[in-house]
Amino acid sequence: MDQSAVYLDYNATTPLAPEVLDTVVATLRDAWGNPSSSHHAGLKARKCIIEARASVAMMINATPQDIVFTSGGTESNNLVFTSIVTYFKEVMASNSDHVIPHVIITVLEHDSVALTARTMARKGLIELTEVGAASDSGSVPVQSVLAAVRPNTSLVSIMLANNETGVVQPVGEVVEGLKKCAEEKGGRIFVHTDAAQALGKIPVDVEALEVDYATIVGHKFYGPRNGALYVRDLEQKGTPLHPLFHGGGQERGFRSGTENTAMMAGLGKAADLIVHNLALYQAHMANVRDYLEQQLENTFGDRVHFNGRFNTSKRIPNTSNFSIVGRNLKGNRILSTLERTLASVGAACHSHTEARPSPVLLAIGVPPHVALNALRVSVGRETSIEDIDVFIKDLTNAVQKLDSVGDSGSISVGLNQDH
Repeated sequence: MDQSAVYLDYNATTPLAPEVLDTVVATLRDAWGNPSSSHHAGLKARKCIIEARASVAMMINATPQDIVFTSGGTESNNLVFTSIVTYFKEVMASNSDHVIPHVIITVLEHDSVALTARTMARKGLIELTEVGAASDSGSVPVQSVLAAVRPNTSLVSIMLANNETGVVQPVGEVVEGLKKCAEEKGGRIFVHTDAAQALGKIPVDVEALEVDYATIVGHKFYGPRNGALYVRDLEQKGTPLHPLFHGGGQERGFRSGTENTAMMAGLGKAADLIVHNLALYQAHMANVRDYLEQQLENTFGDRVHFNGRFNTSKRIPNTSNFSIVGRNLKGNRILSTLERTLASVGAACHSHTEARPSPVLLAIGVPPHVALNALRVSVGRETSIEDIDVFIKDLTNAVQKLDSVGDSGSISVGLNQDH
């Protein structure tokens, strides 16, 4: 990356923390054996994985036995959905008037949840309900989720923090409400949360949330591009998990394939940093983000519209989604005009397509012409007040330049994926 550039896209990905890089390199060098081997080299690699699993578990207040390493968020999310389909077919269908499970997701989910669910529904594997969000909070109303429950509802998937707006979703409250629904209808409703954008920014405690599944994504919190899935009471088979891959039986048979020891160790180290430093990270990012938003208001006044900043809901401390109102100020145009800043228009997940407003922003009531102008700025552990000053100056220059030109200046840029 150009050393003069200011990187403000930490929700898309983060660099490896120096300690994580050191751990990965040391593991590649010193623990290169096959963890399934019984000799010294294999045992050394296996020990690294055991330690990494313990660190990841500690980060979310789980037991190590409930952590399964995966390639990342997309695999973890797919693993949950396919497991529920298999579970319903094998366990529930014979005792139900329904032949397929009903699944509830929200309109705010990442594509690795939304498209997985929609594809399964299209193939006739699940019944699907997508619950809308409230325009006065940016979050999904608990009662809307509960009202969607059917006799065959088997899974509710609701992200912990939205990757575009940063709004924290009421996962714990949903779980509490679903307990009562499950008692009334009989049978269990499993709850999954994609915690990708929350980890490393706010405390994540699976015991407090009482979720059955939680998706962990390393590259969102200064770890490698791998991940894990938390599965409640996995060893006791309290929550179903059926493998996507079959082979050598690694990860206790839940995820076959020779383990990538170095990346697992790196994920463990990234988790360990969060365990010991989260409060410091959180305070720093909130201070920088709040300074950013104050400077935006000071500079652009009534022209700045914050998308997802509500008095009625909380946000993760590093994320600001905003629009500068103006005819020629579409988000992608601003991005391509910025000279020193690397940011995003959000998690479009459809690179190289025509600019269009974010479905997430539309879902929370942002007008289309405002949503088209949206920028997502996400700060990180290294982001300084000076970086924000550079960005504000860069943005001011870009807005002035675009204000002075007509609609003909169509600019094409790539859009980001967040998983």
